[in-house]
Amino acid sequence: MTSTLFFAYPGDLELKTGGYAYDRHLIHGLQQLGWQVDLLSLGDGFPAPSADALALAEQQLSALPEDALVMIDGLAFGVMNEWAKREATRLRIIALVHHPLALETGLPADVADVLRNSEREALAFVRHVVVTSPETARTLSSSYNVSLDAITIALPGTEQRSPAKGGNDPVHIVSVGTLTKRKGHDVLIDALDRIRDLPWRASIIGNRSLDPATADALDDQVKRLALGERVRLCGQVNDVPAVLETADIFALASRYEGYGMVFAEALSQGLPIVACHAGAVPDVVPANAGVLVPVDDVEAFAGALRRFITNPALRREFADAAAKAGAALPGWQDTAARVSTGLKGIK
Repeated sequence: MTSTLFFAYPGDLELKTGGYAYDRHLIHGLQQLGWQVDLLSLGDGFPAPSADALALAEQQLSALPEDALVMIDGLAFGVMNEWAKREATRLRIIALVHHPLALETGLPADVADVLRNSEREALAFVRHVVVTSPETARTLSSSYNVSLDAITIALPGTEQRSPAKGGNDPVHIVSVGTLTKRKGHDVLIDALDRIRDLPWRASIIGNRSLDPATADALDDQVKRLALGERVRLCGQVNDVPAVLETADIFALASRYEGYGMVFAEALSQGLPIVACHAGAVPDVVPANAGVLVPVDDVEAFAGALRRFITNPALRREFADAAAKAGAALPGWQDTAARVSTGLKGIK
């Protein structure tokens, strides 16, 4: 008998972000395993929806049939605590948490507190939680009162792609991440300014629409530092692996990651990595494949880039280790199978 899962998501499921890519791959993988997955769009504005948008989303979810199995993306679910309390006994609710909402960089303290409290309360009314990393599982257990027994850790899958060729002159540095404060592109740009004496060019790929103010600030930063001839803010691109294939170094200065799918993608294409010791990044990037520096340490980030740019042998050594680590990562079929097993046990 076919099992049915209602999958509820906020915003545009086709956006090219790590979170939405995970959702898309998971949906497809569950369908391949025989699940009927019915999609339910919750609308825009999350995690700060208008009162009308929140009410409409709650209305749609409350219209689901008795005992329905419904998975809700955490970007919306974390602010649906009142709805979850009302419907917890009627519906079998599963939360998909990419990372806790309160950990988004740049939130005022009072806003972060509200999000933390609402998400903690919402999670008290679920039958199960799916997370994308051990780091998020640890955080939910220690700070959100979620039992580890109620959590399924389903790492994002990776697809084996053509390895990066390397050997560019000048060295090509690629960064991939939505243009938000959390991704730390400002740190990368300042670090690049510190090594302007070296031969390099940089491509920064990421959606501009989710945080236009940050995107504009990055444009201004590049202009102010007179790096426009060497740093390209590419916006969203359709084929990220094709760009990574042209790179010599992958660099992303994220201030926090619940997993960091793009780091896994960089590993799978054999790229040495420069990143920050933040969130789940140390769980994803082995020490022999990447250099991790403290968050917001521009000088250390610049120093790591300098080492790789000036030492091709070191780049090759780390690239080989990255390719080996990438080959050992799970595929999307593994992700879907793990979630499917967890869903089947939910009463």
